[in-house]
Amino acid sequence: MGDSQQGNNKGNDKVSENYESWTMDDTNKLLHLLVDAIDSGLRDASGSLSKQNVERVILPRLNAKIRFPKTYNHYLSQMKWFKKQYNKMSTLMCNNSGFGWDPIAKTFTASDEVWKDYLKSHPSHRKLREKKCS
Repeated sequence: MGDSQQGNNKGNDKVSENYESWTMDDTNKLLHLLVDAIDSGLRDASGSLSKQNVERVILPRLNAKIRFPKTYNHYLSQMKWFKKQYNKMSTLMCNNSGFGWDPIAKTFTASDEVWKDYLKSHPSHRKLREKKCS
């Protein structure tokens, strides 16, 4: 996630913009801004943040703090990533016994046997064993 990715021509005579991928620092800054926006009451009646509020409030604040400015489409892409991570962690914590959480190290804990069994049925979640959540 921390490596940069250059835009490319997808064969349709439109060249996509150069794109720098999200760093973990960018991601953490966005997450803090999202929490602040929700605490400030910027959600709409459905509980979501509107495109207008994201573009008017969140992205300007984020772009002032990061090296490579993000657009609304970048934001949507990162929200998909957040949802994917949340779903992985929910699956891990809700549907499996033997797992715990170390609040100091900010990592999931389990015996090697529990991890082995879990990763057999969820091979794409392998990074959760190594991941430190900020």
